[in-house]
Amino acid sequence: MATVLEAPAEDIRRRMDRMYRPQKHVYDLTRKYYLLGRDRLVAELDARPGQTILDIGCGTGRNLALIGRRYPQTRLFGLDAAEPMLEAAAAKLERAGVRATLARGVAEALDAPTLFADPARFDHITISYCLSMVEDPEAAVCAAVRHLAPGGTLHVVDFGDMAGLPGWARRAMQAWLAKFHVRHRREVEDTLTALAGGHERRLRKVAIGRRYALLTRFQAA
Repeated sequence: MATVLEAPAEDIRRRMDRMYRPQKHVYDLTRKYYLLGRDRLVAELDARPGQTILDIGCGTGRNLALIGRRYPQTRLFGLDAAEPMLEAAAAKLERAGVRATLARGVAEALDAPTLFADPARFDHITISYCLSMVEDPEAAVCAAVRHLAPGGTLHVVDFGDMAGLPGWARRAMQAWLAKFHVRHRREVEDTLTALAGGHERRLRKVAIGRRYALLTRFQAA
């Protein structure tokens, strides 16, 4: 049910392949209990029939499958840098009976017309636990915003600064994440705040689990 397209090869894709090839079969099971807020992002997406949805860093297709079942009359697209994850996503979507077009590429270099031909812009773009590990999260956010249709929404959920957690728990979690080159990226929140230009209605932030995670929605003008 998934069509996989190719983008030009990049060094980061090879690194992602090495990282995720041994993990693709157990990724969803091992992440289930600490990637908080993903289900809430999907439940509150509020996508309408005919709208287009791009999931950046789609991984195993877990979120795309949920979105496809909850919003069955939408057009789905997924982007990921790792071929093993796209293989897993294609298989998961096939089993779920969800149709999506998948492409291989990095978030910072998103070029929808090249990757997908149509559409060039999307009504909804979702990014779930991806920006905390990309090379340049600010560039990734700006690329996503450029690909929003007028009035479209960018939905981001990722690790927060964990400021509300006890010090020992925060330090332990941050040290563990660092082993996987993952960390809270404050520049994501700062970039979206700057892009909102002081218009509060365009940017909504919800802290999850004492700022363990942050769910952010940015609406294009």
